[in-house]
Amino acid sequence: MDDEQKQQQEDWLNSRKNRLPSFTEVLSRRTRPPVDLFMFYLFLQREGAEDILDFWLDVQQHENLCRAYFKDVRKSGRTIKEDWPQYWDYARRRGSIYGTVVGLQPNAAKRSTASTGEMLNDQEKNALATAGDEKRGGMRSTSPRPRTPGVDNARIASASPTSPDYDPPRSTTPFSLSGRTPTLFNIKRASRAPTVIPRSAAITRMDLIASAERIFFRYLSPANTVNTPENHEIYLPPALRIHSFPLNSNQEPKSQSDLNMMAHIPDMFHAQKEYCFRAMEQDAFPRFLRAKAFGNLTPVSALVRLVVGLIVLWIALATAFSLIFLDVQPKSKRFFLFIPFTFAILFLVSHQYELDPVLVFFGQSESTPFRTLTIREPYVKKLLVGRAIWVTTLVAICVTALTLIFWAVPGHRL
Repeated sequence: MDDEQKQQQEDWLNSRKNRLPSFTEVLSRRTRPPVDLFMFYLFLQREGAEDILDFWLDVQQHENLCRAYFKDVRKSGRTIKEDWPQYWDYARRRGSIYGTVVGLQPNAAKRSTASTGEMLNDQEKNALATAGDEKRGGMRSTSPRPRTPGVDNARIASASPTSPDYDPPRSTTPFSLSGRTPTLFNIKRASRAPTVIPRSAAITRMDLIASAERIFFRYLSPANTVNTPENHEIYLPPALRIHSFPLNSNQEPKSQSDLNMMAHIPDMFHAQKEYCFRAMEQDAFPRFLRAKAFGNLTPVSALVRLVVGLIVLWIALATAFSLIFLDVQPKSKRFFLFIPFTFAILFLVSHQYELDPVLVFFGQSESTPFRTLTIREPYVKKLLVGRAIWVTTLVAICVTALTLIFWAVPGHRL
């Protein structure tokens, strides 16, 4: 079995040498810079859309928490049917993503929405379990957000404001977020997401409610309805919006209606999570690959190169025309024009292709403006080296043409 796993790992590594990574591989942290999860997060942050990835990772962690609870119950010698009859009945009737964990039969009903977990192997599932923690380890606080007075003890009857005349602005797509605009600079924001699943004590159902409650108030409750700067609503189509959270993490459910509602907690955000997965995979991820697999500059760095390139080009042209109209001798001095022309054309072409061939030849790619990291993904490195050679050739042709043109023009002193 070990030999078979090693062979599969070798086959996977060999296949990666000739293709770009998939979105699932990026989420499961099986890729290396510049197409890893950290770089994808920075890419979304520049667009002001990192909340979608935060939501996906937090729901993944919520599902891991639920899965750990079910496993603890089974290890204690009890069945899910005995420990949580309401959830057992719900999962048997509606289907659940935890079917194998809770002990449902293989032919039991499943959800119509495909689970991300069903697309992953065991290694990827283990990697996804800690992806959120590792991603945020270098840039966000590991402490959960402090609870807001008046929010924890209040039940939300509706996601809409109490005033019928007030209609807060909503997003229209997952990547056009209300109240947020794309940013060229990497501005750090306060952490909103819990990054550690506490295991000092056995996981209880109240922990599951608290986890779901945090997710609802951080990502699904409309902006301006919760008095905390950590709240930011993500876009969801109307059919997937959750307008209320009728449970309270500080009060154990006792009524039958609350117990029935609590049975929805483990699968509560799965459809929304899958929608965000598909939205990122179909919209943001292709743009991320175009930016990082075919270029190595950030938008700010490319813009700076455009400005510097235009200034240097103006200096080069001014010098060239001065040499012509002053009829400076010998004419061979004009060959030194290749120096400013080289810098000008290099900066301008680098802006156009969002690729700096000098950085590529040193094996570097920008993560944030003017900060680089080493390119470690083999196929991406091969793509970037090929494009860097083409950019270098184009720069050499343009510089040679401009230098020869200004050398050939006869001098005429004004």
